[in-house]
Amino acid sequence: MTDYNTNSLDTICAALCYALGIPAPKLAAEKNQLLSDYVDKVFGGEKADRIVMFNPDAIAQWIYEKYPEFLRYTKRDTDIEVPLATVMPSVTPVCFATMYTGVQPEVHGIRKYEKPVLTIETIFDVLVAAGKKVAIITAEPCSISRIFLEREIDYYHFEEGTLADVNAKAAEVILRDEHDFIVIYNGNYDSVMHKTGPESANALSELRANDQAFSVFASLIKEHWKNHNTLLGFAMDHGCHEIDGDCGSHGLDMPEDINIVHLYKGYKRESL
Repeated sequence: MTDYNTNSLDTICAALCYALGIPAPKLAAEKNQLLSDYVDKVFGGEKADRIVMFNPDAIAQWIYEKYPEFLRYTKRDTDIEVPLATVMPSVTPVCFATMYTGVQPEVHGIRKYEKPVLTIETIFDVLVAAGKKVAIITAEPCSISRIFLEREIDYYHFEEGTLADVNAKAAEVILRDEHDFIVIYNGNYDSVMHKTGPESANALSELRANDQAFSVFASLIKEHWKNHNTLLGFAMDHGCHEIDGDCGSHGLDMPEDINIVHLYKGYKRESL
């Protein structure tokens, strides 16, 4: 893999807003056409009334392509691949800020590994303005738990928590069926990859854990949200590469760090 993907990560924000039929943040880039066309097709011209964004950290396109057996449930439970080029520097707060504002780092203001609260308009601001109820579910001092604070949304954060806490709360929130937009952050692959390398047995085990968690959420949505048009996304922030010492890293302007593939599935409401 030597080339960079054509479409930028900044196109996802407007596409998600399009899926819900609400205005995108004023400065957001044009919507991702591949995802928007899929939304039109899967919902038969209707809009989604629920979106669940599962955000695993650091799963590169090359990892996705090289180890499909570790993401077999995700591939089974999604319909469409959306290749994207993330932004520079390819580190977590910069990339998630772009994903959920629709703008480049020089516009949203996070241009290195730091976690200030964003003051620019985000997807969460336009969701709240449209009367949508939002939940963000995170653990530890991760970027998503910091940079989108100070909004009128439900934050379920486990400062001393684990992956199991996050995913159990996410299942609970889905079953309660009270939120229109749910963000679930899993940082486990990234954490282990940094210590033992992107292709280590331990890192690939965490990749499989992401896959299994996503499968649970897909099953819950399919079974319990039959009265909703739901868009479910498997949407990472950036990629990764191996460095000396059998460790992993990211943050460089190289295809291994920049190229990612989001996966989506639309569940059309059943006829009453």
